[in-house]
Amino acid sequence: MTDATPPGAITWQVADVVAAWAESSTARTLRLHLPEPWTYLPGQHVDVRLTAPDGYQAQRSYSIGSSPADEGSIELTIQRLADGEVSPYLCDVLEVGDQIELRGPIGGYFVWRGERPVLLVGGGSGLVPLMSILRHLRRTAPDAPVRMIASVRTPGDLLYSGELGDDARLIYTRAGPPGWAEPPRRLRPEDIAAAAFDEGPAYVCGPTGFVDRAADLLLAAGYPADQILTERFGPT
Repeated sequence: MTDATPPGAITWQVADVVAAWAESSTARTLRLHLPEPWTYLPGQHVDVRLTAPDGYQAQRSYSIGSSPADEGSIELTIQRLADGEVSPYLCDVLEVGDQIELRGPIGGYFVWRGERPVLLVGGGSGLVPLMSILRHLRRTAPDAPVRMIASVRTPGDLLYSGELGDDARLIYTRAGPPGWAEPPRRLRPEDIAAAAFDEGPAYVCGPTGFVDRAADLLLAAGYPADQILTERFGPT
């Protein structure tokens, strides 16, 4: 299967939930075992489909957060949306031992193919595909230069807080943790300047407004347009 395979050509399969944990105050990570494993690239996503007893179906796309080196399973981090059809079930109802339908991998643009150095810029749940890139880079090219800018509303909204380490520069837009030196703010040109490389791609993922602002700042900092890869999250 290639990374550009269209969704219509991909077969649905039933995956087992083998682990689940809270990733933040509003998000949950699911580890899924695939009965028919496939290879994928960091940055790709899957479709998840739920079917109600009356036959009604709801389908949503979720980025893969794990490294492709984790053979036989994938991890999805789901941000709970209060008015969502799928995320409340995945976050609050689904249990270890349950099964869900999914198909993938999907996407051939917002993927990491080994380029380096790498700048990752994420807002909110936009950190999920960036974490797949970061995890895979750490496992396959641990000496490769990588930097991340992570923008979230509050500390309780930060995903993967125990894994980001020194690679990440954190920005809080509403409230920082106790003793945080900076006031709440948006992404600034200085943040891009401090993290930018002289070459290599920048991957930007998050809400549309955040992505547009980050892309504009990267262009102003000298990044070529074809080296700025973006993916936007928004209401369905």
